[in-house]
Amino acid sequence: MPKVWRVYSGADGKSHIAEVPLAMKPFSDVEGAHGEGTPMQTASGIAFRVAPPGYVLSWHCAPRCPRARSSTGAAEIEVGDGTVARIGPGDVVLAEDLTGQGHITRVVGNQPRMYAIVPLADA
Repeated sequence: MPKVWRVYSGADGKSHIAEVPLAMKPFSDVEGAHGEGTPMQTASGIAFRVAPPGYVLSWHCAPRCPRARSSTGAAEIEVGDGTVARIGPGDVVLAEDLTGQGHITRVVGNQPRMYAIVPLADA
């Protein structure tokens, strides 16, 4: 199963990362789709991106609260407390570190990383 990672700002001014469960509940919709899912969240758009092997985005905070879903390739997210998490295909990153030191994103391996960014709408 893919993993869900929450990147967040701590009271110490550093970013931290934790694997989190999704709040899945049974659903059935008007088209007949059914299974387990999360509640719908309002998004402001979607962008698809590809980053080449070796790409590094140095220390940065998330500019808003986006959700990123990787479809191919792998990345590492390094946070201010020194933790490094490997993000693979299907994994989701909940980038909530809007302040503080931020995090580093690195594409690892020999495959480009393709991912979708979905910023949540302003509440």
